[in-house]
Amino acid sequence: MQKRRSFLKKAIAGVTLSALLPITKSATAGEVKLKDALIHHVFFWLKEPANEQHKKQLVEALNQLTKVKTIKLSHIGFPASTEDRDVVDHSYSVSYMAMFDNQADQDSYQVDPIHLKFVEENQHLWSKVVVYDSMDQAL
Repeated sequence: MQKRRSFLKKAIAGVTLSALLPITKSATAGEVKLKDALIHHVFFWLKEPANEQHKKQLVEALNQLTKVKTIKLSHIGFPASTEDRDVVDHSYSVSYMAMFDNQADQDSYQVDPIHLKFVEENQHLWSKVVVYDSMDQAL
């Protein structure tokens, strides 16, 4: 097992994010570092949260966003049934996370025709959208 971890550490050193995927369960968080990646996390509050057809339409449209070539990793999620604590917000309907190799790739995504079409055709579904973008910073 130690030889495998050593091999994985050496194999991923200096590799771009796209080459890391899929990440194996054998690698630990300390062994896999995302350098210069931009994480784009979007939270949607549906106008009609109980409308399953609207939720399905949004999820299908979000799946179409994965066709944008600069997206390296994506995840569509729903509020988890985690402990109800003051710091946990379960009020959103759907979340979407996309990972990019860098800021330029995320900038390209913002004006990509697939993304623009997504907004145009689906914005009537949500009452609120909150976006959190993050990147690593040298301290």
